[in-house]
Amino acid sequence: MEAKAVTVGVPVRDLERATEWYRAAFGLGEPDLVPMEGLAEYDLGAFWLQLAAAPERAGREGLTVNISVADAGGLRDDLAGKGLEVSVLQRFEGVVEFFALTDPDGNTIGFVTELA
Repeated sequence: MEAKAVTVGVPVRDLERATEWYRAAFGLGEPDLVPMEGLAEYDLGAFWLQLAAAPERAGREGLTVNISVADAGGLRDDLAGKGLEVSVLQRFEGVVEFFALTDPDGNTIGFVTELA
């Protein structure tokens, strides 16, 4: 697997409020991407910061990591073929396809391919 980029996701209760806070705290402008409702993404050079409206997880389940790869579907099939626990491949036409790999402790790592 060759990672193309890494995205660190932060679940937030109120996306507008969180966006204002992160912009002030980190000196950010407008989001670099808003790929779908409920997400705001900033390109911070070494990684992407993704604020995700998820009030049920905010402050409870912590940060998430998503790794951009060339072919999320193919990687998912490879990992499933090894007997590893993977989620269903989700496809948001024209945006991304995505799946999650779960480790033995229940931690998940997301893998995403941009479909633009």
